[in-house]
Amino acid sequence: MAEADMLRKHENVELIDGQLIPMSPVGDPHVSCVNHLTRLLVERTTSNVMVSVQNPLRIDAHNAPEPDVVVTTQHDGAPTPATTLLVVEVSDTTLTYDRDVKLPLYAEAEIPEVWIVNLEARQVEVYRDPSGPDYTVRLLRDAPATVDVAALPDIAPMAVSSMLPPEDAANASPERTIDSDST
Repeated sequence: MAEADMLRKHENVELIDGQLIPMSPVGDPHVSCVNHLTRLLVERTTSNVMVSVQNPLRIDAHNAPEPDVVVTTQHDGAPTPATTLLVVEVSDTTLTYDRDVKLPLYAEAEIPEVWIVNLEARQVEVYRDPSGPDYTVRLLRDAPATVDVAALPDIAPMAVSSMLPPEDAANASPERTIDSDST
């Protein structure tokens, strides 16, 4: 558990297979998407669940990834697989890593549903029903389609477009230059 203590000290790493893995910096489109998703999920869920944002998901002693959003029945402390209803990863530069490393980890931990929000393609990949290192149900949703949380059938589906930043923001660079003549 020394690695878990390290996670608290270093915000930009996550524990994967016993290794502290540096996390990619996030740009404005990523931040915007996480904020939109959080708002949508909080508005639709009840007090029986929590929406945990960019916090560790304690899978086991060797794995504590930090998904962008977790919907959990855990109200205190970090979510665990047993209390997790949905994991959401917002992917721009991390799409391959999220699909090839984190998705199998979530499936092995029996997380019932994972969404990968692909900012570049402006799509939501929905994965349900874990079986070993994979999911048996895979859905791809484009705007104007909607997505629902299978474990929460009473909440209204969410439009894919409502999760995404405006299209011009998706193409904006997170870096800005300051014109020295404007001071």
